[in-house]
Amino acid sequence: MLQPLNYIVSRLRIRQLRLLIALDELGTLHRAAERIAISQPGATKALHEIETTFGTPLFIRTAQGLQANDMGRCVIRYARLIHNDLAHLHDEMQGILQGHGGHLAVGTIAGSVPLVLRALTRLRQAQPDISVQIVEDISPRLLKLLDEGRLDLAIARTSGSQHPDAYECLSLHAERLALVAAPQHPQQNNPALQLADLSAYSWVVYPTGTPMRTVLEREFGEAGLEFPRNPLETSSTFTMLSLLQEDPQLVAVMPHSIACSSEGFGLLRRLPLSLQSRNEPCSIIHRSGTNLSPLAAQLLELLRNELDTLLEDA
Repeated sequence: MLQPLNYIVSRLRIRQLRLLIALDELGTLHRAAERIAISQPGATKALHEIETTFGTPLFIRTAQGLQANDMGRCVIRYARLIHNDLAHLHDEMQGILQGHGGHLAVGTIAGSVPLVLRALTRLRQAQPDISVQIVEDISPRLLKLLDEGRLDLAIARTSGSQHPDAYECLSLHAERLALVAAPQHPQQNNPALQLADLSAYSWVVYPTGTPMRTVLEREFGEAGLEFPRNPLETSSTFTMLSLLQEDPQLVAVMPHSIACSSEGFGLLRRLPLSLQSRNEPCSIIHRSGTNLSPLAAQLLELLRNELDTLLEDA
């Protein structure tokens, strides 16, 4: 039976949480004990204490070692959050002592990079001494980093999450997509361009299961076309742009905002064909039930202002 919260709080120790994280990563008490610099009998005692504290077993004992059960995975996820929050606390205190303005970590999917950069530019103008970490990735990885406390905010999609209620979300508009190619692509000036004209070319696409890949697959299906075989797959915008530079025959789909920005620098051309579908809307997300740091709260407000500006200009 799960113990009352007050009982858990009164008995929980940071060393026990560190042991859980080490056990999850290493699988044996011996190796976990070495990592956190305690004896194996001490690790056995600490594991017994924490399972008693929660009132439930957290691991399955196997011949290969210890494997977290459902309750164990839940506790380990929050152990990582607590540990990372303490690490962030230490870093921010260190920054304040050294005269810095604090630390902010923000994640974003590719299509929202311009929005994030505009908001961060305004924030850094107001507070030039802050340190900022920007992580660009696909939504599932960003949500994992958010769950682990490694990000303060993220712009991502929660539809694929197993616990979408764990987040506070500010929904954004549906994302426009663009078909792009190198400036020298043979189809760049074809006013009657159809998707069938591009099906014979090699493609750079986002990984299977990502929203932009799903939209492209739907477009090919609705056109009665077979999806391009053996495409190059990447979730990196930089890699996609580099591939287009290397091979003028390649075609790709990317967020409209990234395509416009890259076209302005002469890195690619938007092809004269619009996709009928739009990407799934994303949201500005932070963990529910946690207070944002002052820097994260400022960034959230600046992101809201940028969104208001975009809506006024639309």
